[in-house]
Amino acid sequence: MKEFTDEYLQQLKELIHSDDSEKARSELATLHPADIAELYQSLDIEEAEYLYKLLDEDTAADVLMELDEDDRLKLISDMPAEEIAKQIDHLDTDDAVDLIQQLDEEERDEILSHIDDVEQAGDIIDLLKYDEDTAGGLMGTEMIVVNENWSMPECIKQMRLQAEDMDEIYYVYVVDNDYKLRGTLPLKMMLTHPSVSKIKHVMEADPVSVKADTPIDDVALDFEKYDLVAMPVVDSIGRLLGRITVDDVMDQVRESSERDYQLASGISSDVDADDSVFAQTKARIPWLLIGIASGLLASIILGSFESQLQAVTALALFIPIIGGTGGNVGVQASAIVVQGLANGSLDIKNFASQLVKEILIGLLNATVITAVVLVYNLLVMPTELAVTVSVAISLFTVVMFASILGTVVPLTLEKLHINPALATGPFIQISNDIVGILIYVQISTYCLKAFAG
Repeated sequence: MKEFTDEYLQQLKELIHSDDSEKARSELATLHPADIAELYQSLDIEEAEYLYKLLDEDTAADVLMELDEDDRLKLISDMPAEEIAKQIDHLDTDDAVDLIQQLDEEERDEILSHIDDVEQAGDIIDLLKYDEDTAGGLMGTEMIVVNENWSMPECIKQMRLQAEDMDEIYYVYVVDNDYKLRGTLPLKMMLTHPSVSKIKHVMEADPVSVKADTPIDDVALDFEKYDLVAMPVVDSIGRLLGRITVDDVMDQVRESSERDYQLASGISSDVDADDSVFAQTKARIPWLLIGIASGLLASIILGSFESQLQAVTALALFIPIIGGTGGNVGVQASAIVVQGLANGSLDIKNFASQLVKEILIGLLNATVITAVVLVYNLLVMPTELAVTVSVAISLFTVVMFASILGTVVPLTLEKLHINPALATGPFIQISNDIVGILIYVQISTYCLKAFAG
């Protein structure tokens, strides 16, 4: 990985502003496309555009795909459709689709009309029909495909022809006459069976594959489970459509993790640190306003409890403990469930068993936490039995409620096809704060009356 010091950046900027294209081009030739993409983050858009025009077409296409989506969009926003089409000519179809999906429909049509390779343009149009969060939306069509009835010499001849326009070859896929996936052909078989009569006699049958409408999360789990570097994508009757590579899956998993993390933190849309003040504020403010609303509601609830608080001021000391403990327990429970749903260790079908398990965990947690606070109150305020009992019962009840809520909410969201990561952030915190205070108010009111009588 290239380290870009302030001195290096300053020298490069001097080359740009002095229009010394030869030296700038020579410097770029020593860098990996990923390093060039990282370099662009330290330049303004005019400087980045200047350097981009110095790249050869292959490198320019690679750099374009190494940029994050916002930087890529900035770079191509002023680029003519013909120029973008030239870049697409040097991209795999899955990367081309990622690029075109960022543009509006009118821009897409114009760019596609300038692509010289009609077959590639057709493949891109077909891939754009798939949901971007499915295997079909992530796959590419560049792959080596051979027929199961070919002989080995014929197979090798066809492979050489197909491989001419490919950068990487992961697997050789074997299909029948109806283009249905039958197997894969290992390199070892080509070396050890050079004169085999038909490929189907030496292929590895029934490879792991995925249907085009399979969600990306499930695809990622299959890659991890079977230790794959590429996976074929088939239609509903088993015909080979394309392939997904592990780097595409990892990019998707990273993006999904970032979205989930932001959602769990109360950020309503995908933003980056370099986004504008307005964009970041717009993403953050919804949950902050909801938090304010819940705080006001909690104050109203406590207002109805004002006379009791004035009579027994010790009750107010434990409001933060009740609310904070409930929020922590709920977030812990929901985090375990969300993680289990994400890595496949928890199935939505096991709703009841997971709920029972969390109830048992909640009982143990509630018992330990309540015992600690109970002993503390008996030692510190032995005369305030009403407060001690109120806090103990409330704390136990709140922990149990939070444990159940933290389990039920993400499982329910998953069942409704809503991102369950929503349940690991402000939603659970706010719910537990309000309900915790309600529980505390009601139990304390009852206990004060009982001890007073």
